Amino acid sequence: MVQIGMSTSCTHSYPLEETFRLSADIGFDGIEVMVMHDPRTRSAEALTTLAAEYSQPILSVHAPVLLATSFVFGLSAKSKLEKSAQLARAVGAPTVVVHPPFRWQGGYSKVFAEIVGEIAHDYGVEIAVENMFGWNAGRAHLDAYAPTWNPGALPIDALTLDFSHAALNGSSGLDLAQDWGERLRHVHLCDGTFPDDNPHLFDEHLAPGDGSQPIGGVLEQLTQSGFDGAVIAEVSTAKDRTRAAKVERLTRTLEFAKSQHSHAVTTLPLAQPLPEREQVVLAKAS
Repeated sequence: MVQIGMSTSCTHSYPLEETFRLSADIGFDGIEVMVMHDPRTRSAEALTTLAAEYSQPILSVHAPVLLATSFVFGLSAKSKLEKSAQLARAVGAPTVVVHPPFRWQGGYSKVFAEIVGEIAHDYGVEIAVENMFGWNAGRAHLDAYAPTWNPGALPIDALTLDFSHAALNGSSGLDLAQDWGERLRHVHLCDGTFPDDNPHLFDEHLAPGDGSQPIGGVLEQLTQSGFDGAVIAEVSTAKDRTRAAKVERLTRTLEFAKSQHSHAVTTLPLAQPLPEREQVVLAKAS
């Protein structure tokens, strides 16, 4: 059963308890915790208390790898990932999301895939590495991440697909999903426009259907393949000035995910009965 959750980043300006309450009110299955400056996002006790109070299990933990969280969980990239895995295990979350290293993290980038495997093994959680993006400058494509923006090119077992990041990179989420196959273990549900259609320099995180990505095709494909990971809404509500507007955008995101899942299930081929001769053989064998 695919679980559809909401990232705390969707309402990062709200108090953490209000984000848990909002997720529950809208009807999400659980929460992805973005580890931030708020000490409660780093406290297993605080998170498990909120999860129980609002019946919102923690489905995943996002490591603090943004520029804005450079000092959260220390300065060491390896230590940040290890502490995130420790937190995930403590709160019962099966997955940790992490970005590839920045290009200036040269030493870490050389051993990144090996470190991901070691920490996943040591803490018993999946570490699902997320696709990022490069920057187009004229005819040049500048990659801010090393060894690559595309973790599917690395010897890593679990991957996170972010549609907004893919759009900014000019990549199809469907192409990435097909290339990654069973290694796709986690999805950030959002949308974005391709730079050729709408030149921009920003990671949009639109609601699904508001951008260019073939999100429905990916979700149907995952459902039909028996995907048992989590689909996490990671849409920006920063421009929504009221709670009602944020609720509308997030509700629309959840309904999109549910509708694609239901459509895929109802269009699966029905099991065909065995020929009569084979039924007899099975009956004799039993």
